Amino acid sequence: MKLFWEKYKDAEQPLKTWYNDTMKASWKNSQDIKMDYSSASIIDNNRVVFNISGNKYRLVVVIKYKLQIIYIRFIGTHKEYDKKNVKEV
Repeated sequence: MKLFWEKYKDAEQPLKTWYNDTMKASWKNSQDIKMDYSSASIIDNNRVVFNISGNKYRLVVVIKYKLQIIYIRFIGTHKEYDKKNVKEV
């Protein structure tokens, strides 16, 4: 994430906030995520898309709920995101 916010300075604080929120969270399922991030999109294959910096950037993660592990699969601009198949990243 740091490499991304070094390129896109306005993403730094929103990404740090997201990171801090996720470190405190104990999400058991997608409904728990929606309670904290109502704008998050739940995708097949345990993927979740978070809108970062007012939907300017997108963060795609895979969540292993039982293990409480989040894998970042993609972070990019909205334009870059539109070119991705988020079910496969």
